[in-house]
Amino acid sequence: MAAPPRYPYTLSRRDRDRLPRTQRLTGRVIAVTGAGRGIGRAVAARLAAAGAAVAIGDLDAELAMETAGAIGAHPGGRLVGLSLDVTDTHSFEDFLRTVETQLGPIDVLINNAGIMWVGPFEGESEEAALRQFDVNVHGVLRGMKLVIPRMRKRGRGHVVNIASAASKVAPAGEATYAATKHAVHGYSTAVRAELRGTGVHVSLVMPGVVDTELAVGTATGPTRSLTTDQVADAVLDVMLRPRFEVFIPRQVGALTRLAALLPGRARDALHHLLVPDQLAALSDRSVRAAYEQRTRTARHPEG
Repeated sequence: MAAPPRYPYTLSRRDRDRLPRTQRLTGRVIAVTGAGRGIGRAVAARLAAAGAAVAIGDLDAELAMETAGAIGAHPGGRLVGLSLDVTDTHSFEDFLRTVETQLGPIDVLINNAGIMWVGPFEGESEEAALRQFDVNVHGVLRGMKLVIPRMRKRGRGHVVNIASAASKVAPAGEATYAATKHAVHGYSTAVRAELRGTGVHVSLVMPGVVDTELAVGTATGPTRSLTTDQVADAVLDVMLRPRFEVFIPRQVGALTRLAALLPGRARDALHHLLVPDQLAALSDRSVRAAYEQRTRTARHPEG
């Protein structure tokens, strides 16, 4: 039986739109971290619907398998749910090896796993700060270091890092989280420069506040909260038309570029107007109690 066709990484919008939705990613093997729930789950579902073979990685292996079963296979697509701890190199290696054995060489790695603590910087425990860096930064670095050499050897591949608008702005109450996302942006920028001409792409998807458990109790500022499906649509689009920075909504990118051109006082005023103060928003910390308890025992629940 002939292998399904692999569509080129760069399609014109016109050619892409001519493809049936269930064929746009046919033959592509995609691994998604932290995909048992939230953004990762929505991304996995969208990519499976587009015909890809998708590996759902999650610290909770049972949840990963349940998610794969709930999404179900689409024409041309296959789904597997696997155990993955992004903070452990051996676990990540085993995950990638199993994906390659069951589905084939990995075309795209989506680094989605992430956690967030919200509150005054001096009230954040050292444990919470270190855990955010371990998951949000080192989990991404670990995935890139393990998968990119495989891709470079084949002369093609794509790493999509689910970052945040906090890669460019830093809301009060999210000091460490913003620092981790700034780190991912800087690291991705440097790695992208090293990969120029290799056929391996690096992309950053930077949404505003998304309606997931990670963001419960936080404010969105002047924009509405995003749905996980909106982020999933953006991921699908950047895979079909690779580019480095993708902001959701788009105007966030325009505003960050404008802010960079403004003098200090005007930049501060724009930041105050547009970036939510999460300390003021989180008047009742109990609303995040269940999420924070889970992140203490499950280190990468979602991104």
